[in-house]
Amino acid sequence: MKSVWTMLGMTLLAGCLTAVPARAEEAAQPQPQPCDVPAYLLSSDSSLPRVADVVKRGQPLNVLLVGSRSSTIPTQEASAYPAKLLAALKDRLPSVQINLSVELYPSKTAEETHASLVKLVEAKNPTLVIWQTGTVDAMRSIDPDDFRSAIDEGVVALQNAGTDVVLVNLQYSPRTETMISAPPYLDNMRVVAQQHDVPLFDRFAIMRYWSEAGDFDLFSTSHGVELAKRVHACIGRALSKFVIDAAHLDQAQQN
Repeated sequence: MKSVWTMLGMTLLAGCLTAVPARAEEAAQPQPQPCDVPAYLLSSDSSLPRVADVVKRGQPLNVLLVGSRSSTIPTQEASAYPAKLLAALKDRLPSVQINLSVELYPSKTAEETHASLVKLVEAKNPTLVIWQTGTVDAMRSIDPDDFRSAIDEGVVALQNAGTDVVLVNLQYSPRTETMISAPPYLDNMRVVAQQHDVPLFDRFAIMRYWSEAGDFDLFSTSHGVELAKRVHACIGRALSKFVIDAAHLDQAQQN
């Protein structure tokens, strides 16, 4: 009997020893991190030539973010995605002076916002305008054709004013899917982006991916500000990578 237990112990020990390299090899493999974004959701055929030129010349990169209520966290501005975007850009481009201005238009539709864009550009002199819109239009069931026209006119005005443009679409929420018809607004933003060759940061698809992957419980209402802070931090990092990739900034210009 003793020899049986001895043999069993040796077998188990051998099994443990042979399992160690396998676990070590598994641990060596890069593991997906919370709120990672698949490459296909961060790729764009459109570019940001003015951003690339400014960085190449060593000039300040001025970014103007035009958004709505979903671009902020009340009383938590430092945790909202614009602040996280700025921090991530500075981390990735340490030798570049980067300035970020944020203009919020709570409860305003694209049509109510786009008329102010040229004046903002004149005042802020940005290299890049990031225009986040669509959520309010969808909530108010604005005619999709009117929405497309407003986006189209806004993008044309910005390009004529000499800035690069990135469009950011609606935020995703599984709790409102049955109440808000997002597809017409998503589709129209995509059409305008393609027509005018501007990058579209697909916030809706990215947040839906995170929700389906289990990174965030976007259905629950119990997490409050802490959930918002984590989501915004991830959005800011993803958007910084999107901007840098769309500008085709090589590694020599990054940290």
